[in-house]
Amino acid sequence: MRTRGTYEAAPPPANGSVPSLGYALFATRWLQAPLYFGLVAAQAVYVWEFFGELRTLIRGVVTGASDENMVMLGVLKLVDVVMIANLLIMVIIGGYETFVSRIGLQGHKDQPEWLSHVNSNVLKVKLAMAIVGISSIHLLQMFVNIHHTPRQELLWGTIIHMAFIASACLLAYMAGPMEAKATLLEQQSHTIPPQGPHNPADSPAPPAASERPE
Repeated sequence: MRTRGTYEAAPPPANGSVPSLGYALFATRWLQAPLYFGLVAAQAVYVWEFFGELRTLIRGVVTGASDENMVMLGVLKLVDVVMIANLLIMVIIGGYETFVSRIGLQGHKDQPEWLSHVNSNVLKVKLAMAIVGISSIHLLQMFVNIHHTPRQELLWGTIIHMAFIASACLLAYMAGPMEAKATLLEQQSHTIPPQGPHNPADSPAPPAASERPE
C-alpha cells in the first residue's frame, strides 16, 4: 500500500487465514536437521581417526620403524583426514544455512568468510574444489609410494583426478553467470519500488494562488 510517497507491505487477509499447506511444506525443511547432526557425528569419527593416525606416526618415528617415505605417507594421511573434515564442515554449516535455517552469525568474530555470501552455487563450487584437493592428496600418496603402486592404479588415479578437475572447472564456469544474474536481480529488487494503483488523493495538491511565486 502506498501512503504519501512511501511504500508499505500489503496487509494480511481480513479473515485471518494463512496458506497452511504451503507453511506445512516449508516446515518440512527441518527434516534435514537430523542429517546435519549425523554429519557432526561423522566429524567426531574423523577426529578419532586423526589422533589414531597421529599416534601411529609418532610411534613409528620414536621406535625408528618408519623411514622418510613412511613419515611422508603418514603426514599425507593426516592432511587427507583434515581436508575431509573441512569438507564436512562446509556441508554441515553451508547446507544448514542454505536449505534449513539462518544461523545468524552476522558480526560474530569467528564467522567464516565464505559463509557471508554462501548459496547453493557457491557451496557446489567449494565442495568441488575440496574434492579436487582430497583427490590430489590421494594421488600424491600413490606417487610417493610409486614403487609399491601398480601402474594401472596410477593411471586410473590420474584419470579420475583429471575428471574431478574438469568437473570443478565446469561448475565454476556455470556458477559465474548464475551468480551475476542473482546479484543483478537482488539489486533491482532493492532499487525498483513496487508499483501500486494510482490514487489521485495521493498526489500532492497544487499550491494555492496566494502561495504561488510572483
